[in-house]
Amino acid sequence: MAEEPQAPPRAALPQPLPPLEGMAVVLGTLALSLATFMNVLDTSIANVSIPAIAGDLGVSPDRGTWVITSFVVANAISMPLTGWLTRRLGQVRLFTASTLLFVITSALCGLAPTFSTLVLFRALQGLVAGPMIPLSQALLLSSYPKSRAGSALGVWSMTTLVAPVVGPVLGGWITDNISWPWIFYINVPIGIVAAAITWSIYRRRETPTARLPIDKVGLGLLVLWVGSLQIMLDKGKDLDWFSSPFIVTLTIVAAISFTVFLVWELTDKHPVVDLHLFARRNFLVASVAMSIGYGLYFGTVVLLPLWLQQYMGYTATLAGWVLAPVGLLAIVLTPLVGRLVDRFDPRWFVTVSFLIFALVMFMRADFTTQASFDVMLTPTLIQGAALATFFIPLLALAFSGLDSERIASASGLINFARITASSFATSITTTLWSRRARLHHDRLVASLTSNPQARQFMAQMHAQGLSSQQGALLLNHLVDNQAYMMSADDIFYVSGILFVAMVFLIWFARPVKAGADAAAISAGAH
Repeated sequence: MAEEPQAPPRAALPQPLPPLEGMAVVLGTLALSLATFMNVLDTSIANVSIPAIAGDLGVSPDRGTWVITSFVVANAISMPLTGWLTRRLGQVRLFTASTLLFVITSALCGLAPTFSTLVLFRALQGLVAGPMIPLSQALLLSSYPKSRAGSALGVWSMTTLVAPVVGPVLGGWITDNISWPWIFYINVPIGIVAAAITWSIYRRRETPTARLPIDKVGLGLLVLWVGSLQIMLDKGKDLDWFSSPFIVTLTIVAAISFTVFLVWELTDKHPVVDLHLFARRNFLVASVAMSIGYGLYFGTVVLLPLWLQQYMGYTATLAGWVLAPVGLLAIVLTPLVGRLVDRFDPRWFVTVSFLIFALVMFMRADFTTQASFDVMLTPTLIQGAALATFFIPLLALAFSGLDSERIASASGLINFARITASSFATSITTTLWSRRARLHHDRLVASLTSNPQARQFMAQMHAQGLSSQQGALLLNHLVDNQAYMMSADDIFYVSGILFVAMVFLIWFARPVKAGADAAAISAGAH
């Protein structure tokens, strides 16, 4: 692209509000972080509770996954609408209302008497949760002076890094020691406190509003293609992908409605989603880099505990502890990165992040079935440094140069892309893991037919009193363990290569002068 497109003529912007000071900035940061933590936590806390929920409400575990799917689909639909809703209602009113509605729907989820009502309430919960994350970014940035915009993003990033790791561990503990409804009830006090503090501090800092017409066609197309895509990704593996007419139909519907959506939104006077943001080189590069990078990271976060629990004999809690230390270095380094990103080109930080991610993936690609807990833990600890240098610089690139009328739209759009990428990554990773495991299994079995060690193993099993069939089942179990381990290693290795390739992508972004990114972000947030 040659030149950055100019924003269309607008009315004179209001004077930026001064940053918060003293206890106001501390309490405001705490409230926004609590709300964000609660929101992100709910994307993962229910995952380990699905068997308990399904058994309690009398459905199969496969149907139980709709508890997750309904939330993700509704959340993905509402998040891109943040910009339009903000212009209609204002940042503070929309954020406070979303938080309180999130509290109400969380309580309804815990009280749900049937599985159908639980899925309905989870969908409503995801729908009202959409604007919370983008608006928490915008409000947090408006609370800090321009020179500390990076630090503000650092605080925000810590909550989004820790919550996905805490979610499965906390959800498993609550389900095992209390009962599954409490994974939803815990949102109630947190959300009420966050909404009350936010309103008391920010209500006099409301953004201007305008009575924009509702883009009904764009909204309908958005619901259609996002809903079709998310359901297709969630159910594809269970239904053997394109051998299922249902999956084929969803794919066609998603493709056609997405194409029409693009044409409509790019030509409508008042689009429900501001797709013109992608005409800005830095926003486009940052969005693509964040989507692919987060997708690769999230895919391995899903894969690792599955492998550990199913084939390495780890409990759910122990597998959670393998992932939990990722937050240690992230929490320590994120505030430092937040301060330094104001002074240096963000592209260097992203480069470091991708190289560390690649190192972590290559380390995991050497895992064996004899790998100890400490060996599993080391890459996770290192990965915290990659996460600390991932979110803040990419957001700095994406938001640089945006005015206040577009910051909420940009935040909603880039977070929507990130969440959608995580859905893609989950489906692709689990499908590839199974298919590569079958391939490795067949190769290992073929090599065992002429292997004298295999015959010796069967003779030993027979000597210990096992029948030939029992010995063959035990040998097949060992082959399965090796096959799934080798498949996981393949995925880790390819992920490492892709992270190295991503280093070249990030340098297509325009350079940002030291300090300019923070100023631009902060100005946009105001």
